[in-house]
Amino acid sequence: MSRFVSYSRTSFHSHFPFRVFSHSLHRLIPNNNINVDDAVSSSHLMLNMRSTPSIVQFNKILGFLVKTKNHYTTAISLFHQLELKQIKPTIVTLNTLINCYCHTCQMGFAFSVLAKILKIGIHPDTVTLNTLIKGLCLNSKVHEALHFHDHLIAHGFRLDRITYGTLINGLCKMGETRAAMKMLRQIDGKLVNVDVVMHNIIIDSLCKDKLVTEAYELYSEMIAKKISPDVITFTALIYGFCIVGQVREAIDSFHEMVSKSINPNDYTFNILVNALCKKGNVKEAKKLLAVMTREGVTPDVVTYNSLIDGYFLVNEVNKAINIFHTLARMGVALDVHSYNIMINGLCKSKMVDEAINIFKEMGSKNIIPNLMTYNPLIDGLCKSRRISYAWELVLEMQENGQPADIFTYNSLIHALCKNHHVDKAIALVKKIKDLGIQPNMCTYNILLDGLCKGGQLKNAQDVFKDLLIKGYSLDIQTYNIMINGLCREGLFDEVESLFSKMEYSGIIPDAITYETIIRALFYKNENEKAEKLLREMITKGLLVK
Repeated sequence: MSRFVSYSRTSFHSHFPFRVFSHSLHRLIPNNNINVDDAVSSSHLMLNMRSTPSIVQFNKILGFLVKTKNHYTTAISLFHQLELKQIKPTIVTLNTLINCYCHTCQMGFAFSVLAKILKIGIHPDTVTLNTLIKGLCLNSKVHEALHFHDHLIAHGFRLDRITYGTLINGLCKMGETRAAMKMLRQIDGKLVNVDVVMHNIIIDSLCKDKLVTEAYELYSEMIAKKISPDVITFTALIYGFCIVGQVREAIDSFHEMVSKSINPNDYTFNILVNALCKKGNVKEAKKLLAVMTREGVTPDVVTYNSLIDGYFLVNEVNKAINIFHTLARMGVALDVHSYNIMINGLCKSKMVDEAINIFKEMGSKNIIPNLMTYNPLIDGLCKSRRISYAWELVLEMQENGQPADIFTYNSLIHALCKNHHVDKAIALVKKIKDLGIQPNMCTYNILLDGLCKGGQLKNAQDVFKDLLIKGYSLDIQTYNIMINGLCREGLFDEVESLFSKMEYSGIIPDAITYETIIRALFYKNENEKAEKLLREMITKGLLVK
């Protein structure tokens, strides 16, 4: 920079444009607050000078464009202008250009730059090769990246840990975690020394695939190789244990992490708080929240969302409401998920009016509702027999570009059946089919139940047979609905036939199945048959004390 300025002063000191140009260059020094327009203006000014500046200055601008809001196309355009001015690029220039082509899905052009590098006699460095490999992985061409890697190794190129971290990450993103593990073991100590980053990528991928035992084994291997785990390692393991329901093991990993003087971050705490709340262990979640605060990690909206959800789960509704309103007063930026949790929790607690108030508050705060907002509210309104209001919300959804889905319509169909409007429910099912929305088994179960309880057993049997013919996966709930309908009519021969068909299909009768039949048999004074089934129920361990 200083050499260039010195040269410029000698050549252009008497020219007015130099002062403008010098000022522009000064603004390109790292840590100065410049914008893309300044960078582009500076590059144009440089290109129009009588004696074109060093490529080093252009490299700075190209690098800035790539790092600032990813202006890849602008950087490519600037490079072409450099070519027109016959400014000779360096390996840094060409590596930046390759990076731009990789990020704009132009891998053919990226490799043509590699050909240019070789043609003009510049030796490609590890940055060149790593950028190309990363580009292939970014563009979902991981197998091509592996072939390119093999080609490079065959031609004597040395690659580094960044290369292998990129390839391992690419394999994991493709769902080929086992192939990534195989690569880790093949390169270990032979091509490079494997590090914590490579292990973390695979451990995280295994945990997301719920292969937590394998993830922990890899962690143990890592420890045996004297590779120190970090916060990412433990956070991945904690997440893995939580998603498979092993919260105690997750807490043990948390304590192990702390014992190794590794500080958990907000993500680590949030995973554990969420898992504890989902298990209904809100007291322990609150203790963890206290630890979080003590360690200087500030709880955020994600933390509090979990806590609110947890309180609803254990039916401590007032505590959930109190936290929600306290956060609003504290100025914590509540998100759509916060409101969704509140609306869902209030509706399940039969506090639909309060849920409506929360919903209206969203509008006043410009928080846009989504399906997860509307569906619980519509369900709550339907269950409180306010179907006309529910329909208003369905229309509002459509107007707001949030068309109703099958879960929305299931609530409406259920409400119609409960209110003895089964024919209207059937008509609605036909209507949603015409709209291209496919009913699911929940829809048909609601409809079957409505038909059976509405005295239309024959129609229910026809629908049931049609579902069997069409190959639907009928579940225990479907059979229980039909058995209940047959029992109400005292058709025990047909109940026995359906019971056998159910077992033949591999669907195991549950406590509801037995209780429905036993109750109906006792009601019809078929005491001997009822007692036989009761003994069978006890033998199978289905009788709840």
